[in-house]
Amino acid sequence: MSSKLRAGIVGGTGMVGQRFIALLENHPWFQVTAIAASAKSAGKTYEESVSGRWKLSTPMPEAVKSIMVQDASKVEEVAADVDLIFCAVDMKKEEIKALEEAYARTGTPVISNNSAHRWTPDVPMVIPEINPEHLKVIAQQRKRLGTETGFIAVKPNCSIQSYMPTMHALHDFKPSKVVVTTYQAISGAGKTFADWPEMIDNVIPFIGGEEEKSEQEPLRIWGSVTDNGIVKSEQPVITTQCIRVPVADGHMAAVFASFEQKPSKEEILERWSSFKGRPQELGLPSAPKQFITYFEEDNRPQTRLDRDIENGMGISAGRLREDSLYDYKFVSLSHNTVRGAAGGAVLIAELLKAEGYIQPK
Repeated sequence: MSSKLRAGIVGGTGMVGQRFIALLENHPWFQVTAIAASAKSAGKTYEESVSGRWKLSTPMPEAVKSIMVQDASKVEEVAADVDLIFCAVDMKKEEIKALEEAYARTGTPVISNNSAHRWTPDVPMVIPEINPEHLKVIAQQRKRLGTETGFIAVKPNCSIQSYMPTMHALHDFKPSKVVVTTYQAISGAGKTFADWPEMIDNVIPFIGGEEEKSEQEPLRIWGSVTDNGIVKSEQPVITTQCIRVPVADGHMAAVFASFEQKPSKEEILERWSSFKGRPQELGLPSAPKQFITYFEEDNRPQTRLDRDIENGMGISAGRLREDSLYDYKFVSLSHNTVRGAAGGAVLIAELLKAEGYIQPK
């Protein structure tokens, strides 16, 4: 009998679900034992259900091919076979909220890639290196849901992971104004060039809902735990533009920032190179050893060259220099479907396990 925790993937046939499947292959703590999706996929093997729709460059893991896909709406049946669930479904927001809470009420921890619960006051939205203390709010959530072991924890939007780690490492200098333009890969929309040929040789200067998320979600992550849940921070003021570019994977951000206590360039580089969070302290399996890597070359980081740094879980930065309107400007990069999606959620699950929030049923 395996000592690994049994993991279910709800929404396992989509692009992020497939990334969960790939990342959990041979994971030291978790083993995929259940996959759930829409009713039309239920009753087929996983290999049959995604036939012709496997979007990753790596092959489908052999261990999941024969798993029978279950109907995600049959919550009790799916929950009976797992110790935790990763959720990445394509549904209306209110439907997602209800589905995730139904799973949590079965006593099952839910680690969500969806946006539905990102502003629910007692649901922690976590970047493990930045705000692990927000996990404390789970106690309030369990009381509301009437469960001793179930809960929901969510991963924030993929776009902010390209620049929030670099800004958080400088948080002691009290950033006051931040202007960001993100250049976002098509996989952020669940697409490849094969099924979105209109993106070839094209740039789209709008991604629905993305700018609001990119401006507001960092404030919640920098917020504080109160008796009424998470209360967002009021600072810094953030404004963004989010642009879709013809790149397969990787979100790049161009950042302009001013601080109440302006650091020197040397202080910034030292903070970036030395920054460690709770995942690094605990030595979690998916944690990057070097969280932020700075490139001295003028033409780095580059999306194709650097998105996979630290197995896609690291953040890379470059072109730090003083600015004429703001204190500093720089660029930073993250892998949007690894650190920004499935990989970030797996790291949250590892943190939750290490801190005692997830136990075998």
